[in-house]
Amino acid sequence: MDDKRVDAHEVAAALRTGVGLLLRRLKQAPSAGELTMPEVSALSRLDRGGPTTAAELARQEQISPQSMGATLFGLLERGYIGKHPDPTDGRRYVLSLTPEGAEVVRQRRSKRTELMATALAEHFSPAELEILQAAAPLLERLAEKL
Repeated sequence: MDDKRVDAHEVAAALRTGVGLLLRRLKQAPSAGELTMPEVSALSRLDRGGPTTAAELARQEQISPQSMGATLFGLLERGYIGKHPDPTDGRRYVLSLTPEGAEVVRQRRSKRTELMATALAEHFSPAELEILQAAAPLLERLAEKL
């Protein structure tokens, strides 16, 4: 590397652009069961965060409780989530992934990983793959610090 100092703002702008495009493309990949984006997002949140209420999911997704209710209704109908009375407040329900919902999440992640692996194998050199492999933990660390 030369002596020129790397500007953190330039790196941040380049990463935001590249990672943003990558995420958009991955989200556009066809999903198992032709789920809508809100449904995919709700399933992913339940998978990562565990059981929670509809109100908390709506807050996390920054959407109205009514919109979240419509999303959750479709997932309940398909059997991808279950609802159980909240042990601390009988007026509310706690939502969780069913085994079928967990499988949909797993299949979607596997498909996206396969799409990326194919693109990497077909369009990147071994040296580029090594650079991306070295950058992956740095990107994860960056995400943890935001």
